[in-house]
Amino acid sequence: MIRLLMCFLICVRVAMCSSAALADDTLPLKLTSRNIHDVALHVNDDGAVELQTTGTDPYLFTEPVSRGFDPRLHRMLSFQYFSATGVNQFQVFVLPPLSEANSIMAAGLSISEGWTQYSIDLKPILDRNGGKAESLRLDFGTQHGKTIQIRGLCLRSMSEAEKRLEARGAVQLAQQKRTEARLRSYLAQGYSCKVTSVSVTSTHVRVEGSAPRSDNWRLAETPLYGDIVDGRDVLPAASIHPNASGHFAVQLDRFRRDGDRVWDRLLSGWAIVNAAHRGPQLFSHLRYADTIQSRANLPEAKLRNKKGLGGFGTDRPQSDIEDLGISAVTVNIVLNSFMQAHPGPGRTPSTYCGRTWYTEDRAVAQMDRTMIAAARHNLVVSAIVLLGQPGNATDGEFVRTVAYPDADPSGIFVMPAVTGEAGLSAYAAALDFLAQRYSRPDGQYGRIHHWIMHNEINAGWVWTNAGEKSVLRYMDLYQRSMRTAYLIARQYDPHARVFISLEHHWNEKSAARLYAGEEMLEILADYSRAEGDFDWSVAFHPYPQSLFEPRVWLDTEPTFSFSTPKITFKNLEVLDAWMKRPKMRYLGTRLRKVHLSEQGLNSKGYSEMALREQAAGMAYAWNKLKVLESIEMFHYHNWVDNRGEGGLQIGLRKFPDDRDDPLGKKPIWTVYQSLGTKMEDEANAFALPILDIKSWSEVHYTGAIR
Repeated sequence: MIRLLMCFLICVRVAMCSSAALADDTLPLKLTSRNIHDVALHVNDDGAVELQTTGTDPYLFTEPVSRGFDPRLHRMLSFQYFSATGVNQFQVFVLPPLSEANSIMAAGLSISEGWTQYSIDLKPILDRNGGKAESLRLDFGTQHGKTIQIRGLCLRSMSEAEKRLEARGAVQLAQQKRTEARLRSYLAQGYSCKVTSVSVTSTHVRVEGSAPRSDNWRLAETPLYGDIVDGRDVLPAASIHPNASGHFAVQLDRFRRDGDRVWDRLLSGWAIVNAAHRGPQLFSHLRYADTIQSRANLPEAKLRNKKGLGGFGTDRPQSDIEDLGISAVTVNIVLNSFMQAHPGPGRTPSTYCGRTWYTEDRAVAQMDRTMIAAARHNLVVSAIVLLGQPGNATDGEFVRTVAYPDADPSGIFVMPAVTGEAGLSAYAAALDFLAQRYSRPDGQYGRIHHWIMHNEINAGWVWTNAGEKSVLRYMDLYQRSMRTAYLIARQYDPHARVFISLEHHWNEKSAARLYAGEEMLEILADYSRAEGDFDWSVAFHPYPQSLFEPRVWLDTEPTFSFSTPKITFKNLEVLDAWMKRPKMRYLGTRLRKVHLSEQGLNSKGYSEMALREQAAGMAYAWNKLKVLESIEMFHYHNWVDNRGEGGLQIGLRKFPDDRDDPLGKKPIWTVYQSLGTKMEDEANAFALPILDIKSWSEVHYTGAIR
């Protein structure tokens, strides 16, 4: 759901669409309004087709397929879509004839507030019907009230990435089922031995633990990319000799060398095995570093207030930072925009663990300008760490090495390849470059204080794609990525925190390819309990249930229960209560803080009423969140209206190219300026009659939440 207003991303998307339209192996398709059923069809000004389902059997047809159709070549139905609602399933009929036998049922369109690629392989149908395709019928789920925008509808050949995934598919599916059961058993297991602490200095790793007295115990090392459950990459490290009380301590060199290869044991976990057993049979959970010696004792960042801005950049109106009283910002960093595996013009070498990588000078200079500008305003910076699709990158390139190999090309961003040595090393190298540069004691290039790992992982199919994964398998990957960033950042900044990124779907049951945010947090807490807690926090996006409706107080789906399908501004008290549970606390005691790191209110145009309702939504949201103990920061998004957001106008300012008032300040700008100041009550008073209340105390929920 993130609105990444980056030229890099916008240009990539435009190029992809343009090349697809011109390629010889692509046949454009057009939808027709003839024989339409339970769907209202509208063509937007930008050429995208908007579909609104009006019943429970919504479908429509394409115009006849071009005579150039070749079933051996044009097997993939593909399009881009934007949908704040998604659809629960998607079915394609290839005509003639119109029959279930000539159809294929696919996963639904997941919720996506960004233009997302969707593709489905028609080969099974084409093989059955002799390769005939005169037209198609597209069925958009079984629910009314869904809205989908579509563009670039076509038939095309299979991409190289899709071919690779097809080859891996069957093997991966069988392996995932085996690993799933073992992971669940491992996390729930109570072991007789325990690694109790791991401390890392600049030169050594010290591991302590407890075990019954025996000469058979061994300390095993598993790099973060390894699989302790399947016994992959489990390395013998040292013999263990517990004393009479069962305590042991082992000290090892921090860096393990194997010829020219170097591994930093900062990124290793430690477990107890028994030499009397064949194979690495576990007698404890893994444990990663608890304490890490930092290069310098950087001061802890102090927030001046709860007001922040999302997507900070030097191309925005810089005067807003002081005028609005902003104390913190988010900055988007796409790793493959600056990191490369090979030398070239305008690239500077960067060494990590014995390997030389190369950074793009222009990209680094742009990051420097952004971070230095933030430091000049004394802003707390949260970096949103993203990884773009590898596309047509060849083997050996940084992005191909670091991108998770199962990632589907439909996703806008992908999960890092945290289960292989090459992938994790490349990922660590990029993070290490960032942490070193933006945690310098002299602050020469500014500072990254917090690390938001990827984006909206409960909508991971769109925003952090790892292919088809159960929630447990997905979270196994994600927590490795989080911990990698935490361990690397902490060696330069003793106060660095990492954040899990979640959007507003908390316990949604009907949406396609959408994980439950609550379940993901439960799993992350399970890993923290089993493998050593670390200082993670939550970056949450409590958008209204419909991003187009600013009157969030009218939301009907959020409830004041932990089982609520959504957490929006209306029921933020649920998130606050949930974070206060003992299981969610850091080391069992300290409340983990929440940053509302991306959200905004839409204006339905620029009429006086539309702008007043948007501003009222902001006043309502602020008066809900400001009294909640766990919520530390609110980053307003979007700073400026953007035409690439599917018709949303959620900015504090108008479109830069607005004909009458370019970049004009909306009423919400003035409301946001007042928040947390002595002008707040006066500036927000206009919203009380819009909400039909007499006091802001009426918006607070004080009942039981369970």
